[in-house]
Amino acid sequence: MAGGRVERHPVIERFSGGREVTITVDGLPVKAREGEPVAAALYAAGIRVTRHARRSGEPRGPFCMIGRCTECCMIVDGIANVRTCRTPVREGMRV
Repeated sequence: MAGGRVERHPVIERFSGGREVTITVDGLPVKAREGEPVAAALYAAGIRVTRHARRSGEPRGPFCMIGRCTECCMIVDGIANVRTCRTPVREGMRV
C-alpha cells in the first residue's frame, strides 16, 4: 500500500488505480478509485469498522483482504453479506 491505497491485489487481478468516483457509505459521500476493493477505499478514507459482532457488539473490520474470512461483509447496493475486500468500487455504490 502507498498512501493508504492498495496498488496490487491478489484476488482482483486487474486493478489499475482508476478514476476518482464517489460512493455513499452510511449516507455520507466517500471518494474512492474506480475498480479498487471497497474495503480498501474505506480504509483509505479512514473508515476501519465495517460491521459489529452479533454477540458482543464489538467493532469489526477487514482482516484477510482476500475473501476468505467474513470480517469485511457489508450491505452493498441493498445486497447483504457482500465481501467488500473482493468487490470493486464503481460510481454511485451505496454501502
